[in-house]
Amino acid sequence: MQTHILGYPRIGSNRELKKACEQYWTGKIDVNGLLETGKTIKNKHWKLQQEAGIDLIPCNDFSFYDQVLDMTLTLGAIPERYREIAARKHETDLYFAMARGFQKESMDITAMEMTKWFDTNYHYIVPEFQKDQEFSLFSEKIIEEFTDAKEAGIRAKPVMIGPVTYLLLGKEKEEGFDKLDLADKLLPVYLQILKELENQGAEYIQFDEPFLALDLSEKAKETYQWVYAEIRKHFPDLKLILATYFEGLNDNLTLASSLSADVLHIDLVRCPEQLDDVLQAVPETLSLSLGIVDGRNIWKNDFGKSLNFIEKTIQKIGSERVLIAPSCSLLHIPADLDAENNEEILSGEIRQWMAFAKQKVNEIVTLSKLASGDTDENTQQQFDDNRRAIEKRRISTLIHNHDVKDRVEVTTEEDAKRSSPFKARKRSQQDILQLPLFPTTTIGSFPQTKEVRNWRSKFKKGELNADEYDALLKQETERTIRWQEDIGIDVLVHGEFERNDMVEYFGEQLAGFAFTQNGWVQSYGSRCVKPPVIYGDVHRPAPMTVYWSEYAQSLTKKWVKGMLTGPVTILQWSFVRDDQPRSLTCKQIALAIRDEVTDLEKAGIRIIQIDEPAIREGLPLRTSEWQNYLKWAIEAFRISASGVEDATQIHTHMCYSEFNDIIQNIADMDADVITIECSRSQMELLNAFADFKYPNEIGPGVYDIHSPRVPPKEEMMELLKKAQAVIPAEQLWVNPDCGLKTRHWEETEKALIAMVAASKEMSKVPAL
Repeated sequence: MQTHILGYPRIGSNRELKKACEQYWTGKIDVNGLLETGKTIKNKHWKLQQEAGIDLIPCNDFSFYDQVLDMTLTLGAIPERYREIAARKHETDLYFAMARGFQKESMDITAMEMTKWFDTNYHYIVPEFQKDQEFSLFSEKIIEEFTDAKEAGIRAKPVMIGPVTYLLLGKEKEEGFDKLDLADKLLPVYLQILKELENQGAEYIQFDEPFLALDLSEKAKETYQWVYAEIRKHFPDLKLILATYFEGLNDNLTLASSLSADVLHIDLVRCPEQLDDVLQAVPETLSLSLGIVDGRNIWKNDFGKSLNFIEKTIQKIGSERVLIAPSCSLLHIPADLDAENNEEILSGEIRQWMAFAKQKVNEIVTLSKLASGDTDENTQQQFDDNRRAIEKRRISTLIHNHDVKDRVEVTTEEDAKRSSPFKARKRSQQDILQLPLFPTTTIGSFPQTKEVRNWRSKFKKGELNADEYDALLKQETERTIRWQEDIGIDVLVHGEFERNDMVEYFGEQLAGFAFTQNGWVQSYGSRCVKPPVIYGDVHRPAPMTVYWSEYAQSLTKKWVKGMLTGPVTILQWSFVRDDQPRSLTCKQIALAIRDEVTDLEKAGIRIIQIDEPAIREGLPLRTSEWQNYLKWAIEAFRISASGVEDATQIHTHMCYSEFNDIIQNIADMDADVITIECSRSQMELLNAFADFKYPNEIGPGVYDIHSPRVPPKEEMMELLKKAQAVIPAEQLWVNPDCGLKTRHWEETEKALIAMVAASKEMSKVPAL
């Protein structure tokens, strides 16, 4: 049995990649310094896997920003607006301009669209396709990384996004064609890449084709058959690994088994029940890669359960046709549990239940040895230790709280309903709030400067006492409130300077959560998050945000929003316990947030935002499973929001979501105001709300905060005019796409001043 990894975390155990990219963007290092950091990280990870005993080690799983963007650059699918940069600048600058936009040297170019990678919190850069789209080999990153690995003595397995998945990830930027029609133009470039890799001595190639685990059109199925028949015809000797993950193959099993691959990878963490069907369907020419170590969560593998899967597979097809692997790329989990050595942050009892990427690599190798009978005293000790850890977690008294369980049991449908319909609430709210047409606000956070982060660090180290830290945060909060007043924003926010992360901050104050010191995971580009760990029953021991909301409101006569993260997003953006249904954990969180919402209202906060950017992201990948998920997810939001009076206005925020297929469910959330990402898509996402005749109020984002680019007032007005053309003006709010935490003050100030000016101008423009 061989072992392999589908992909390894790229940011580095100390976020070396994040730091190098940000230094490059600010001119502190040159391109050679950036590339050298990348090379160091890659070599370290290759050697780590080699020394652990992994047989097939991935290359080209590293990326400076995003693996889909890497493929776009490789294939020469560069949108026309970047041609001048391509001609004038280094390939690396072109690459980052496509990801982040470019606004200097007399050029002003918008970034490419960004959206979520399937149902994860990772964001990818969406390929843009034209009807006459041409492809050509532009970047040779794939070949270069394979030769680098070979020179380092690594038996490398190049990893690339499969051609059909690449097309399906993209977006047609004009009407009149289907992106799948581009397959015949795309395939020759893939064949050219494969030829180069074969010439360099590549033995195995991993094609990531996760769309094989989703609902597919007949045209997509036909495209799969044609593409892989052509690849096999040209490369009869290359060993092709077809990697599927995040779901089961189900009705696509026959298709996947027929694509002339040598190895089919299946995700047995997300869909363990598919194994029996797969074993019945696979032809004798096809080996199976068993994804049995969870690549999406941080819990230790249960060796006993995994060995049952392996042994069943061996009995059916023989050990020589079995490969052992994680369920998906390890991109979605932190790098190394060995870095968690602070008992005050992560207790030893909880730590012993966990495994990060480095530990999961070792789990895969150990499972292979155990299953093959190649055991020594050390391997047997690992098995015994694993069994004890699994049992200790099962019986731990840290996990269960009977008061929380009882409260969930007595929750009723009435707890998920506002007392009056939206129209009646709107009248009550306007009587109190007295907001103008096109009211302006922001999504919540303001830039967290180096000084703010330094204060937090000093406070955690004990170099600032609580009173000193509090005074500094109050100073920054007041400055931000005064600045918002000065530029004329209608509904203010306090800036969230006391918060590290929109989920971590709440998790730190909720029972049932644990935290890591260095458990960083890439969200997009250089943006890394440190997800909390939900290990037990969740409740709120004390108010979490009331102090800062009350303080901010005391500074101004304008309304200040209370800012909360919603239950579904807290669930989605945490590492969640796997010993009970996610729906039950989500309801526990919802009741905790409900307590906070009602306390904010009692404190005089009349506008409360409960952010739910992850609701769309959490959708199961198969549409047949949507309604069950949406039922409990929407119910959880409503439980959190429904304990207030009619006159209290509830906002929610969602970003990077295609809403067409769940617009009724979004309406069922019954938030008074929803703010959404719209600028990168040029208000396309708003069409779903318009077609549905969405009854509540909407704030379509008018500028992209994921880019340093500052849009002019006129550009924002054009977006607002597009919005007003499909949504009545009295329903529209004006706001950025998302929170401003990651931006710098200079660009933030310019952009918000332009945004307020655009709002005031729009209030004078007659409706079409």
